[in-house]
Amino acid sequence: MTANPFLDTDRVRGTLYAEAGRLTQRTTALARAKTAGRHPAAVIAELAADGPRGTVLDIGCGRGTTTVALAERLDPPKLIAFDQSAALLTDAQRRLAGRMGVRYMRGDFHAIALPDASVAVAAAAFCLYHSPEPTAVIAEIARCLAPGGLSITVTKSADSYAELDDVIAASGLDPEAPDRPSLYETFHSHNQADIVGTHLDVREIIHDEQRFRFTDADHIAAYAATNPRYQLACDERGIAERLRQTVGNGPLETASTVTYVVAARR
Repeated sequence: MTANPFLDTDRVRGTLYAEAGRLTQRTTALARAKTAGRHPAAVIAELAADGPRGTVLDIGCGRGTTTVALAERLDPPKLIAFDQSAALLTDAQRRLAGRMGVRYMRGDFHAIALPDASVAVAAAAFCLYHSPEPTAVIAEIARCLAPGGLSITVTKSADSYAELDDVIAASGLDPEAPDRPSLYETFHSHNQADIVGTHLDVREIIHDEQRFRFTDADHIAAYAATNPRYQLACDERGIAERLRQTVGNGPLETASTVTYVVAARR
């Protein structure tokens, strides 16, 4: 069995997030396919509104989608967009241009360069599965939270988009796709609350089923070409052509569970 690419430090810092384009293409393809489920950024901002007023920390902010939602909903005195990727931080900064009180920090979420008890609300969406030891990240979040501070972590089910794996395998593009380790194996919907509970008091767990409909082979290829789970020998155009030749031109329906865990500092 191949190693999990989400835990490969060189790939995470290199091909996966060194530039914003790959992530943008993948998230755009998923957004076009989505037919059911709430937008995670809106849910996070809604949950964060129940926290105390003060500094808000968006860990693994990526391109800034959640950061924007937090800024608009909370208007906090200080909002910190935190990510290990300089390219993604640049994209987030562009999207938040002109908004006061936003700070951009590049770093490792295992060692966040903020003082103890300095954060009112910390959000960490779709990022802790990049850690081989997410418990260590939760400990760091707990350290940063002020008394009464709120943590909101978000991840996906381990079997997310399984139907896509089956199609990629059936087409011969990557016959081992269904057997590869889940991208979310270290931090997923079924272990998230237990991991968060090692250092924080879990207050609420929310499971939201997201459903997707990829319209045709081109749509599937736009997503598959940027998914590090697959080992593909051709480009996006070649993926689409192979799909049409072997399994047809779609459509394809699939699903994922997005899980939110709200917790507080002990």
